[in-house]
Amino acid sequence: MFDGFTLTRCEGDGAELRVRFGGRGPAVLLLHGHPRTHATWHRVAPLLVAAGHTVVCPDLRGYGQSAKPPTDPEHTPYSKRAMAADCLAVMRGLGHDRFAVVGHDRGAYVATRLALDHPEAVSAVSVLDAVPIGEALGRCDARFAASWWHWFFLGQTDKPAERIINADPDAWYRAGPERMGAQAYEDYRRAIHDPATVHAMCEDYRAGLGVDREHDEADRRAGRRIGCPLQVLWATQDDMVDLYGDVLDVWRDWAGGELVGGPVESGHHMAEEAPEELADALSGFWRRTAVRP
Repeated sequence: MFDGFTLTRCEGDGAELRVRFGGRGPAVLLLHGHPRTHATWHRVAPLLVAAGHTVVCPDLRGYGQSAKPPTDPEHTPYSKRAMAADCLAVMRGLGHDRFAVVGHDRGAYVATRLALDHPEAVSAVSVLDAVPIGEALGRCDARFAASWWHWFFLGQTDKPAERIINADPDAWYRAGPERMGAQAYEDYRRAIHDPATVHAMCEDYRAGLGVDREHDEADRRAGRRIGCPLQVLWATQDDMVDLYGDVLDVWRDWAGGELVGGPVESGHHMAEEAPEELADALSGFWRRTAVRP
């Protein structure tokens, strides 16, 4: 995987992250979702390097082989604000003061928080298969609860999900190497068999139900928006349209500038299932913005 990339560890903002980077040109930061590691990008990252970009792929705080700080009663060490601060510190440490960011699934919330908290650093945002956490919870109905029940299961503290997941991680996550690729699968499998990683991933969801939602609602009250160009992509075989209808319309109140997007013919893990289409969509978006090789 990642031929020609460097694998290292970088200091975040209170957590050391495992990071892989390579290429030359304008920098782009790729943020994975749950329960993946940075290896989910192994088919997309080389295509973006070939298009003329420096590509940086970290394991988010708590995920993969990145650090897993102790939590607190409000789960703030696993807030998307904390994760975004890590990513900003990593990018600055690598010499990138301004960069584009792409986030999938939980990584999309980190990407959004980066753009809202640090607008001077983010030149463009691409969100894959997500709406803001505050929007998802604010619009929650029986259909959402039935489809996305894992949000509430993983977010429990009185009856922690960790005991169930750790009893048989392979049965719980039910992923295989066929679509992911053998090496990426082994990296992911190593992560889900680590009880500390499973706990940290649950903490991500606990933060999502509390402090992350509070941050989104505070931004809405203050009228804060994403000022840089915003791209929203969703998988045709996922449920974004079923849940929200016009996905772009959900994002309109959050976009202070250009808002574009559309579907990608894929299942949820589009970086693994449709890497060429995804890379083309990202590169085309960047060509129309300031992120040019």
